[in-house]
Amino acid sequence: MTSIIITRVILTDHILPGYNFSLLSMAVNSMTITSQPTWIAFAGNKRIASGPARDVTTKVKTFVDTDNRQSILIFDATSSQPIELDLRGSLTTVLKRLAITYPHTSAADSEEEAEIAEAPRTAGRPKLGVTAREVTLLPRHWDWLAAQTGGASVALRKLVEHALRASKEDDRIRQAREAAYKFMTAIAGNQPAFEDTTRALFAGDIDTFQTSLAKWPADIRKHALALAAASSAQSSEINHA
Repeated sequence: MTSIIITRVILTDHILPGYNFSLLSMAVNSMTITSQPTWIAFAGNKRIASGPARDVTTKVKTFVDTDNRQSILIFDATSSQPIELDLRGSLTTVLKRLAITYPHTSAADSEEEAEIAEAPRTAGRPKLGVTAREVTLLPRHWDWLAAQTGGASVALRKLVEHALRASKEDDRIRQAREAAYKFMTAIAGNQPAFEDTTRALFAGDIDTFQTSLAKWPADIRKHALALAAASSAQSSEINHA
């Protein structure tokens, strides 16, 4: 019977000598500051708002209060994840409800995160928030890791970083295409040449994609092009006009 060895690896500056964790902490803080989502809203085929979630919510609420005959669709502007808003009551009530349903959209939260990020560092090791996980490998895997310079933890980190770099471009393209497809399916399923457009999107055929979009409503076309721009190495050739 093949034996299985289970161990728990915690990546800290003791295990990874020379690794600049202060830079990692700064990077994490930077991502936190800019983590407030950007939304985009459409009334029928026309874009009525885009920007920070609270701003979009305010504009959508104002629009609905003056014209509630049109269907409103709201998306995360990057992932095209649909956003559901309860617009009943006053604007104040709607914004309070927003902060509960989507807590990361609160301007107050963003200001607090910025203050934390800008707070002066104190002496001692940074709080990295490391998470301990169990790694199960066969004995020959552990033998190979143990023989690597720096030991098992350093070798595992290098393997993960290499895999991340190797798949980064493929992941970016896949996510961009999925976001464009999700948006187009939700709002443009009845537009001319819809199937040709989606086929061109996943084939990376920029020329056909743009041609197929030509007769689509301007605001939908522009956002679809913006979403698809990152899905091809030829993204700089996409005409956003």
